[in-house]
Amino acid sequence: MPVLRIGDLEVDIPIVQGGMGVGISLSGLVSAVANAGGIGVIATAGIGQFEPDWDTNSREADKRALQKEIRMAKARTDGIIGVNIMVALSDFDDLVQCSVDEGVNTLFLGAGLPIRLPDTLPLDGLGELPTKFIPIVSSAKAAKIIFKAWAKRYSHVPDAVVVEGPLAGGHLGFKKEHLDNPDYALEKILPEVISAIKPYEEQFSKSIPVIAAGGIYTGADIHKFMQLGAKAVQMGTRFVATYECDAAPEFKQEYLNCRKEDVVIIDSPVGLPGRAIRNKFLERVSSGVKEVFKCPWKCLRSCDFKEVPYCIGRALTNAKEGNLAEGFAFAGANAYRVDKIISVKELIDTLIEEYGRSNAAARR
Repeated sequence: MPVLRIGDLEVDIPIVQGGMGVGISLSGLVSAVANAGGIGVIATAGIGQFEPDWDTNSREADKRALQKEIRMAKARTDGIIGVNIMVALSDFDDLVQCSVDEGVNTLFLGAGLPIRLPDTLPLDGLGELPTKFIPIVSSAKAAKIIFKAWAKRYSHVPDAVVVEGPLAGGHLGFKKEHLDNPDYALEKILPEVISAIKPYEEQFSKSIPVIAAGGIYTGADIHKFMQLGAKAVQMGTRFVATYECDAAPEFKQEYLNCRKEDVVIIDSPVGLPGRAIRNKFLERVSSGVKEVFKCPWKCLRSCDFKEVPYCIGRALTNAKEGNLAEGFAFAGANAYRVDKIISVKELIDTLIEEYGRSNAAARR
């Protein structure tokens, strides 16, 4: 596999482990991926829920937990680590600043358009920061909006971009009716995003790699999308089924047990469609049952806690800790293909081998 270059950053294996919340990708998984040569990514959504004062001091709990996970990851690896921050989070600014202060290599910004960055950053010198800024988009239109805004406001544009297709797990940047529409398939939107940012590469005299994401499962898939112009891929589902993943064994077992028909689209309380593994909890809330819960603070800007049927942050935290009776697992479209738990190193080695076979076949 070719080396991924993001500015002066070199990544030996062009594979980004997608940020998975709540608490699925923390320092354990992240450091293992980084040690294997890829980019390990800490998910910040709900990260403070594992702190003892979450209910009384949520904002500080989030920052403290993120700082702790970054430092633990750095203590375990000299490889490249990143942080994934949802733009929809109420403490987006705090978490971005914390990540930059802690010197993470890459910062992935998704679940909304990161048009504005925190005023606490050196906005006239973003290119001088060691941290690389990488928005996650689902269309060329979204990429254009972000790049145009950054070029005007900061005289700087993102260092790379992830384009996520409709087969991804978790919250999706598509309308429900677009999920099965071939016009919105990753194969279609990837080249469109590459074309959309090309003028900015010329304007700012920099290479801006595009990273493909959503439904990528094998080394052959990686080869396919790199042939379409991607410089790397982002994968989430495959990394859940590893020993090093930070989720409880019961969470991983959901992936092992699920069938194709169990991977379903749900209406998330935050107003977006999401892909998850069907279970009794989801069946219960979809039947109209309203869960009883307290909201210590409005962690997501788009969530109306008085109206939603359940707290998605609490449900995902329960699932991470193995309590699937009171939660559920987000998953990509190919989760049903998972049949065993392996190490991160074995997964990366398998993907490299599969990629090599596809590359050799393409050259014949």
